[in-house]
Amino acid sequence: MTNNSIHNQARGYLQELNRILERLDLESFGKIVDFFLRAYQEGARIFTMGNGGSGATASHLACDINKGCCLDLDKKFKLLCLNDNLPTMMAVANDIAYEEVFRVPLQNFFVPGDLVLGISGSGNSENVLRAVEWAKKNGGITIGLSGFGGGRLSGLVDVALVVPSNDMQKVEDVHLVVCHMLMQALRGQLHPGEKPELCA
Repeated sequence: MTNNSIHNQARGYLQELNRILERLDLESFGKIVDFFLRAYQEGARIFTMGNGGSGATASHLACDINKGCCLDLDKKFKLLCLNDNLPTMMAVANDIAYEEVFRVPLQNFFVPGDLVLGISGSGNSENVLRAVEWAKKNGGITIGLSGFGGGRLSGLVDVALVVPSNDMQKVEDVHLVVCHMLMQALRGQLHPGEKPELCA
């Protein structure tokens, strides 16, 4: 590829990403912030999970919320990323089924009223769906981040934020942006008057 074609491709990617961000569902985002704040205030656990890039986003969110939002506060968020425990995931996948790698460990820690966030670009990751469905049936609050029209996840959860795109990389880009927006919104609520750039 020539430099011109590379630049044009990069420019087109960024332009489309901007269009997607401008259409982001901020009403659903506000509900997600409210659910996280309620979980914090009530001392509820928050669980998140995903596969591949979505798993990396789930893990990144756990770091940002647990450290970035409340390191200096006596009261802490209690956020666990279910795909961070690789040995447990491999044991469940090997001995039971890969579709159960999130539901099984979730059952060890979950109590009614806990918050469960599933991240799936397609909205159809079976292991995410099984964990979210189990949580909802057992008194949990459920959130889904997806794209591609929402998939099955968007119809299952209490709040769905669906990225309006069928491009997996851009869906994953926006999911990470949403998680950073969430972190700064929560930090702002717990640290009134602080500048957002001080969140790190």
